[in-house]
Amino acid sequence: MKIAMLISGGVDSAVALHRLVEQGHDVTLFYIRIGLDTDEGDCSAEEDIEMCRLIASRYGLPLEIVSLHEEYWENVMEYALRSVRQGLTPNPDIMCNKMIKFGFFEQRWGHEFDRTATGHYASTLIGDDGLVYLATAPDPVKDQTDFLARINYDQLSHLMFPIGDIPKNEVRRIAAEAKLPNAFRRDSQGICFLGKINYNDFLKRHLGEKKGPIIEIETGRKLGEHNGFWFHTIGQRKGLGLSGGPWYVVKKNIHDNVIYVSGGYDTARQYGRMINLEMMHWITRDPWDGQCDNQPILFKNRHTPEFIPATLTRTSDDEYLIESARDVQGIAPGQFGVIYDAQGRICYGSGVITAHKN
Repeated sequence: MKIAMLISGGVDSAVALHRLVEQGHDVTLFYIRIGLDTDEGDCSAEEDIEMCRLIASRYGLPLEIVSLHEEYWENVMEYALRSVRQGLTPNPDIMCNKMIKFGFFEQRWGHEFDRTATGHYASTLIGDDGLVYLATAPDPVKDQTDFLARINYDQLSHLMFPIGDIPKNEVRRIAAEAKLPNAFRRDSQGICFLGKINYNDFLKRHLGEKKGPIIEIETGRKLGEHNGFWFHTIGQRKGLGLSGGPWYVVKKNIHDNVIYVSGGYDTARQYGRMINLEMMHWITRDPWDGQCDNQPILFKNRHTPEFIPATLTRTSDDEYLIESARDVQGIAPGQFGVIYDAQGRICYGSGVITAHKN
């Protein structure tokens, strides 16, 4: 099988490649290059590319370095900045997978191959209806199906996840056994292709700073100042610069540039059980054919190993309501509510969080 393998320089994609080679596939490696939003050179990208060249040479495989710089900044990061300006909490990683890795890349290069493979911790399965479904990985800590929850059926059908059936410690073991040059390289951190860029520095460059008050929501007392509501998200605890905490961001007034906080680890203000969704997206198909009323599900509202039990109800044409079985911390409008079956095996899709009630 002819396979386009997206490689990053990290151990996950390297072991995914190793397994494909062992299985006898005809593999071409691709590294997607995204430049910084400044004129500075990207040292981390150069390190990644050099690692990719070492791995390509090790297996005697072709490596193509392709650029999707303009597409990334015009789509993914413009979405992120637009969301932040509106007081919402974006998820660039989800949109990067949908629009860049499996969007523009597929349209220009990936479609020429039988499959596109990645180092994501995810898998696929064939349902009773004969359709392909996005399925979770056995390692709950590393499972990345939530980052894939906006891709479409055509994208999913063309994807392979060679390490989706093994845990991270097995990936490291295979890498060490195969003597891969990045066997013990640290996992990359940061947002999608932003990598080592400080996210607040990025926001400051594009949105600037504007002083505003930090108010205790219960008393109306001013506790301090912030540099702009766009630097803060609902549920945030660190980086507020307040004493006598912990303090959590529980509300934002974007018109007046006010951040409201509530104190204490168990403050009820930071929790909710009702999560409203809009712009629902089903990856393969709507599993309930529009007749969704109090359906048992599991869900996530952030990247975490934990699935939360709940029910899902369709409240209008494009609106759904998650009723969580327990309190959920930091429900942030703009983030995604990712929907799984009641066993946590299939990722059905996701909706955009709009509001919540306690």
